[in-house]
Amino acid sequence: MASNRKSRRRSEKAPEEDHGPDQDPLKLLTGADGKAPLHLGARLRNYFLTGLIIVGPVGITLYVVWWFINLVDGWVKPWVPVTYLPETYLPFTVPGVGLIFSITVLIIFGALTANLFGRTLVSYGEMMLDRMPVVRNVYGALKQIFETVLSQSSASFQKVGLIEYPRKGLYAIVFVSTTTKGEIDKKVREGETLLSIFLPTTPNPTSGFLLFVPEKDVLVLDMSVEEAAKLVISAGLVVPPYQEELKELAKDARTRRKPPVKEAEPAE
Repeated sequence: MASNRKSRRRSEKAPEEDHGPDQDPLKLLTGADGKAPLHLGARLRNYFLTGLIIVGPVGITLYVVWWFINLVDGWVKPWVPVTYLPETYLPFTVPGVGLIFSITVLIIFGALTANLFGRTLVSYGEMMLDRMPVVRNVYGALKQIFETVLSQSSASFQKVGLIEYPRKGLYAIVFVSTTTKGEIDKKVREGETLLSIFLPTTPNPTSGFLLFVPEKDVLVLDMSVEEAAKLVISAGLVVPPYQEELKELAKDARTRRKPPVKEAEPAE
């Protein structure tokens, strides 16, 4: 009898294990999820994978930043006077000097072209480029691309949608650019609005296809452009959270935290 009582007390005090699918993957890898301990080989393997998950993105990010800084330094430093280089006065090389000079020069050019004199010089330069047969086409295309991508007032790629592609029943993620205008809109649409959309490829979302699709055939999603890009790059492995489900969970949590309303006692 006493042993049965002790076993009942232990079972009552034992916490309930959570075997749901929403556990932290790092806890699952390190064995900190409360399950049975793993043998030494499995623990070492899981520790290695956990370290790779944590250090991998940081290391790759630092490598890309370092590569970009060295690339800009290799382009710009030969044009910088030796007097302004820190290596002239220091016994070691200072990375990032070329990048700093590039940003400074771009700011100066932007400030100079912000007034009437600078805009006049730019317009004369563009007139000269327009008279060159091949150069004017290249310059015009590049200028239009830079203005579209870097303009603060541009509303490109602010929506994410789904279309049935490459056939009915199959869906692909697209980025909605804008409403189609010009000759394509006039000659294609028949009483309906066309959308200019970009269909990215996986895992490289910078390449893809420009499609003109009726607005009724595009299912607009709630996820952001950044979340959709992560979904495309990861080939569907990184799925953004569904905001409606999060709202419902937050609403349920707030409802549970609210204290019960006490009924007013009748006056004697």
